[in-house]
Amino acid sequence: LLILGFLSTLAVIALIAVAVTQNQPLPKNIKYGIVLDAGSSHTNLYVYEWPAEKENDTGVVKQVEVCKVEGPGISGYSHATEKAGPSLAQCLQQAKEVIPSAQHKETPVYLGATAGMRLLRLQNESAADKVLSSVGNTLRSAPFNFQGARIITGQEEGAYGWITINYLLGNFKQVSGWKKLLHSLKSLSETSGALDLGGASTQITFVSKDLTSESPENQLYFRLYGKDYQVYTHSFLCYGKDQALQQKLARDLQASTSPNSLPDPCFHKGYERTINISDFFKNPCTSDKKKQLSFSQLYIKGEGDYQKCRENIQKLFNKSNCPYSSCSFNGIYLPPLQGDFGAFSAFYFVMNFLNLTSEPNPLALNKVTSTIESFCARPWQEVKTAYHHIKEKYLSEYCFSGAYILSLLENGYKFTEENWQMIHFLGKIGSSDAGWTLGYMLNLTNMIPAEEPAGPPLSHGSYVGLMVLCSLVLVSVLLFAWLLFHKPKCLQKGIV
Repeated sequence: LLILGFLSTLAVIALIAVAVTQNQPLPKNIKYGIVLDAGSSHTNLYVYEWPAEKENDTGVVKQVEVCKVEGPGISGYSHATEKAGPSLAQCLQQAKEVIPSAQHKETPVYLGATAGMRLLRLQNESAADKVLSSVGNTLRSAPFNFQGARIITGQEEGAYGWITINYLLGNFKQVSGWKKLLHSLKSLSETSGALDLGGASTQITFVSKDLTSESPENQLYFRLYGKDYQVYTHSFLCYGKDQALQQKLARDLQASTSPNSLPDPCFHKGYERTINISDFFKNPCTSDKKKQLSFSQLYIKGEGDYQKCRENIQKLFNKSNCPYSSCSFNGIYLPPLQGDFGAFSAFYFVMNFLNLTSEPNPLALNKVTSTIESFCARPWQEVKTAYHHIKEKYLSEYCFSGAYILSLLENGYKFTEENWQMIHFLGKIGSSDAGWTLGYMLNLTNMIPAEEPAGPPLSHGSYVGLMVLCSLVLVSVLLFAWLLFHKPKCLQKGIV
């Protein structure tokens, strides 16, 4: 009886133990990565996570945290380079709190500096190197796996923005079976173009069926989720909204006949601004327009005239010379536009301020134009009162920025009334910001070796085998016990 009781208990315990062990929730095998976007006006830190298992060799990455660094972009520390790195400390602390401490050492951290640092490198290479060195020292002292701080090219910025947009829109996801057939019939399966506007540069990137070999420097190749992509991309340095304004003012100043006063149609009537001439022409975007002036300060007076503002802005786009079959401006090759476009960064921020992004469908071009024209015509005092919560510098430039965006898209990139609604102004898609950093992270995950997914301790065959064996042992013990206590008549006669 003792032996039978022991065996039956053992069989029950074994059954329960195997079932519980096999079916317990699997540990989440999550990886983390940090990308810092060091732009011309500010720096953002993004924390991304993805499962260690890979999907067609590209990690499934999502944004879990964003932190805006206080102060200017790192290029703004050119006169105090040692302060560039410490400015990142608060956001790095925030990242430490988000990422489990056990994974700090294995979490890669990258910093990509964009057009602000590209301009600083042109202006003062030594200062740019010192800024990057300061930033690198701070990132090395953090508990993460520092992978580098560098100035990314405009081409990279455009391409990674394109990857982000298409990833977030689900254009890279692969489907199988009958769903694949349905998916291929939908235009949504095609990729979307990316339009990025920063403070110092702007990028256009898209897949074009009509892409020729005329300008190979504007072509990139990617392999994502098992597919190959040939992409057109170009970055226009000095054509971000801040530098475009500087270019326009420098051009206006050259043509001005007033001693030190400049009427400007791109600012609201009643608005005034003072500019130091000595700082104005140090910028590589305006240095070629340098003019000997007898005064040290320039006084700008707003006129609030949208049409005149557009005329002034259009002079920034040189359309006279095109060595290719088709050009955007300044002699740069541009294949015919194709598909939908996601416009983000300053494209979105400006249009969102002007309340031109809230409609479910894109607004017609004439509606957008009339909205910006009406805004520019409002007196400065009225605008200031209506938007008192916005910093004066930003508020004063929305008229110019709106007019500039329309000029860039219409005159620069050749969007028309017919294809304007191909443009979708995007701030976030889901929980992730539209921008180049997520695309950068996606591309970098290709370099991280794929790991075997965390699986149950036993294979399916072993699990079934053990369960059957334990069950047979338990049934055998119970049967033997039954036979022992309830002897069949045939056994009883045999015993007699």
